[in-house]
Amino acid sequence: MDTEDWESCSDNEVYLQDRNEDEENCYSSSVLSKLQFRKDVSKALWIDDLAMAEVVERKGKMWVTMGIVRSGNAYCSIEETLFLVEIGALHLLDERGICLSLKEAYEKLSYAKGGCFWELFEVYRHLKSLGYVVGRHGVPWSVKGQNIKAGTCSLRGSQDRNELLEMKSKDKNSIIDLFNSMQIIDVSPAFDVYLPNSKFRKSSPGDPSFVLYLSRGSPPSRVDIEALERKHGSIPLKFCHVDNGRVSFFSFDRVELAVLP
Repeated sequence: MDTEDWESCSDNEVYLQDRNEDEENCYSSSVLSKLQFRKDVSKALWIDDLAMAEVVERKGKMWVTMGIVRSGNAYCSIEETLFLVEIGALHLLDERGICLSLKEAYEKLSYAKGGCFWELFEVYRHLKSLGYVVGRHGVPWSVKGQNIKAGTCSLRGSQDRNELLEMKSKDKNSIIDLFNSMQIIDVSPAFDVYLPNSKFRKSSPGDPSFVLYLSRGSPPSRVDIEALERKHGSIPLKFCHVDNGRVSFFSFDRVELAVLP
């Protein structure tokens, strides 16, 4: 695989033009009516055991802000894969090298692997259609300086996320375990969200503009919100809820009412 810079793009004009072509212009609403088609299309191989796709041919600047990088290779989460297939920017191949249809790609989501489900994908798709940079919460974009064996890639996060991914993994601490552990039961972090930034680097993304939580039940209590705020420090929190395909976002502020005489 040719060596390229997966992490940065210094040409602001080119980046913004490419982002507009790759994402914004593909949507008239948050729901696609049909598959989009384009001239330059990347290719990725779907890996069932990982519930991810390994990029084997990349085209376009969208890879500056999409996919995790391990040992020089890029891997797409299931939500990234579906989004790119929807906008016509990615051909998804099976183990035989046959291109999967959009319907077959959707079926990958129905297997409930990779810590993703339909509502979560709808949130991801909505944010990407607005131009945000979106990554799985707690999953680092890029890991450097590690000795990785051929056929393996490493996925290491913060101090409590030092798991090793091996493609033919015999280790229980695999990427599957990591993503599956991120299944959202009631309210838990889904994505780290960044404002559009032409100088975004996967090796040093900085703090996200906000951490997004998906609520699948009742809104979090005040006690829960205060605990989450302490956990994330100065990083703002936002919450979202999906109802019949409609994605709603909300946040909480402290308000002190004056004591009336």
